[in-house]
Amino acid sequence: MSAAPTPPGPGGDAPSEAALAGPAWVLPWRWLALAAGVVLADQWSKRAVQAQIEAGGGFAVTEHFNLVLAHNRGAAFSFLSGPGEWQGYLFLGIALAASAFIVRLLARPGNAPLLCLALAMILGGALGNAIDRLHYGYVVDFLDFHWDFLGLLFAGGHFPAFNLADSAITGGVMLLILDELLRLRRGA
Repeated sequence: MSAAPTPPGPGGDAPSEAALAGPAWVLPWRWLALAAGVVLADQWSKRAVQAQIEAGGGFAVTEHFNLVLAHNRGAAFSFLSGPGEWQGYLFLGIALAASAFIVRLLARPGNAPLLCLALAMILGGALGNAIDRLHYGYVVDFLDFHWDFLGLLFAGGHFPAFNLADSAITGGVMLLILDELLRLRRGA
């Protein structure tokens, strides 16, 4: 049995492989759904903590882990969190621009699943923190880890408080690095 003939393209020629492959830009729904899941988990966890703890308060969960309620007007580790509102607008703009760029990257055909997973995690984290900035003017942080050896770097040995969105961004960056290392290894 022979294959069905290929219908002619414009000008009577057979269509190119690219034309048969479909559009070069397609929304990556499964990765956007994963990013949405990160946003939902992040926002739910922040609301749950806000319902239980007053700003500046907290309680010990284990010897080295506390739940706290901190308002971060700056970037990671409260960088640029001084007085004024311009920082919030700057970080919100960066998050939205990065999110648009990531969606465009995710939409490229042929991306490796590990790369897409990394980008989806970063996207979800960026949007989770952007929602906080839009709603409150700051990011809600609540995870507080502390060990004596961190006293060399942080006051009282407390690593700066963070949230699930920050964790997703960090995990996504680690996966990006892993993806690049694997890509370089395959190329060698």
